[in-house]
Amino acid sequence: MTSTSSHKVALVTGASSGMGHAFALQLQEAGFTVYGVARRLDRMDDLRSRGIKTIEMDVTDDASSTAAVKEILAEVGRIDVLVNNAGYGSYGPVEDVPLEEARHQFDVNVFGAARLIQLALPTMRAQRSGAIINITSMGGKIYTPFGAWYHATKFAMESFSDCLRLELKPFGINVVIIEPGAIRTEWSSIAADHLQESSAHGAYADKASKVARSFRSEAAAKQSSPPEVVARVVVKAATAHRPKTRYAVGFGAKPLILTRNLISDRAYDSLILRVGGAN
Repeated sequence: MTSTSSHKVALVTGASSGMGHAFALQLQEAGFTVYGVARRLDRMDDLRSRGIKTIEMDVTDDASSTAAVKEILAEVGRIDVLVNNAGYGSYGPVEDVPLEEARHQFDVNVFGAARLIQLALPTMRAQRSGAIINITSMGGKIYTPFGAWYHATKFAMESFSDCLRLELKPFGINVVIIEPGAIRTEWSSIAADHLQESSAHGAYADKASKVARSFRSEAAAKQSSPPEVVARVVVKAATAHRPKTRYAVGFGAKPLILTRNLISDRAYDSLILRVGGAN
């Protein structure tokens, strides 16, 4: 164990695959006692075999989240790092996406994270230490065609985290935003599936199909970073005494965010429509 993380406890949501899986492994390697949570316990068998504690939990179910946090506190008495990673990309034309699906997108990507923060904070305040690491996306700073609901959740988590950082500063609790770029996970295929399902028979079918194909393309797969790239930054943020407030990491994150800040809305619209295949 490292001197900075010995005996410290990390809770990682969405640990069954992708980035959350990598976060759990690298935090354990850094010396943390790690609890990985996800809806499907069987998909975390390999984590459990490596000594990572796993709990079945649905971030949209308050009883499930409350029970998981209570279990952790009963076993180890503390939570030092909360990594809010659980989330997915719900893509589709605003006109076609049912509001029920839009609400679910917010329930998973925003309200689920917010509830876990509420549950973890009393312990962190009592310790007068801790770190809340919210995984947003470069999608919290930029926008893409047919991603209104997804981007809205990521923009929301950016401002939510900024406000939270101010509230928790007096208690010695760090709030960190991680903004991944294109990462090699199931995200693209899930977003493409949602896009095609929502737009297959509507006025947006042709352009939406092009965007979905771009998500699934071989070029998109090559132009992405492995989850471990983000995991290393999560460990850095979790172990730093004074971490940065934001880390943009992974393929495309820094240049796209910089470009968005430098050019006009119309210029960015033209660029992203061309690159995203929606022209």
